Amino acid sequence: MEDNRTLVTDFILVGFTKDPFLRIIFFVLFLVSYIFTLTGNLGLMALIYLDSRLHTPMYFFLGSLSFLDIWYSSVYTPRILSDCLSKNNHMSIAGCAAQLFFSAGLAYTECFLLAFMAYDRYVAICNPLLYVTAMPKKLCIQLVVGAYAAGFANAIAHISNTFRLRFCGNNVINHYFCDVLPLLKMSCDDIGFYEVIMTALIGCNWLVNSAIILSSYIGIVGAIIHIHSSAGRRKAFFTCSAHLVSVTLFYGSILIMYCRPKSQNTPNWNKANALFYTIIGPLINPLIYSLRNKDVKAAFEKVWEGITSSK
Repeated sequence: MEDNRTLVTDFILVGFTKDPFLRIIFFVLFLVSYIFTLTGNLGLMALIYLDSRLHTPMYFFLGSLSFLDIWYSSVYTPRILSDCLSKNNHMSIAGCAAQLFFSAGLAYTECFLLAFMAYDRYVAICNPLLYVTAMPKKLCIQLVVGAYAAGFANAIAHISNTFRLRFCGNNVINHYFCDVLPLLKMSCDDIGFYEVIMTALIGCNWLVNSAIILSSYIGIVGAIIHIHSSAGRRKAFFTCSAHLVSVTLFYGSILIMYCRPKSQNTPNWNKANALFYTIIGPLINPLIYSLRNKDVKAAFEKVWEGITSSK
């Protein structure tokens, strides 16, 4: 009977709604959010490049995060915009594999990058006098390259295991992008061994990155406690607050997505939760890293003065 099943050759993405009017509204909302995402992250990268005061390890990692967020949001948003205007939401297996590859690769990369940013904050707060020598530019570049290498190595493992499965029956994916969970539901193979491998892979990466972040912040808290002035403690806290928001938003939404019981994995809930790490995170990261950052504000004012004075 299994041999007589029709194997899936392409997929249909349901998206957010079938209502034509609501699709136009979603198109406008996602287009505006994408424009702000690109503008915010490109602007932050430009400020870091133009202002020599921002040529420090902290802002090197922040610029790397902005570049990653541009790439990450571009994996999803253009396809969402296309599906909002098109009646044909078909996606080939190759297209699905490509989207899942970059989605997984960039998600893992961001996990490692956020962990390395926590270590950077630990060095800056616990050893401020040795910060520049302890975090030379070469090491920073190696950490970013290592984050990408580890991220896409994990993506290769995901893709090779996911698309080794055969998909049959209903080819409708009730989501706005190709994700592992809806793909597994249409697999006509036994996924028991696959789930063990993927759980071990996700678990190991989560434990490694969480250990780096937790150990870094334990050291940071210990250092802040020993700072005598309230102004110094406040400055140290604000230095880490933006990073903590990013970590909570990114790690929290992914953990909720993949660690919930299967009975609670409803399509609408999965879509809403996925928005936090696919769309909202890249949109608000430039804001949370710049709104209360005096160095970024000063750099923006300097660049703005240069633009207005040249007119």
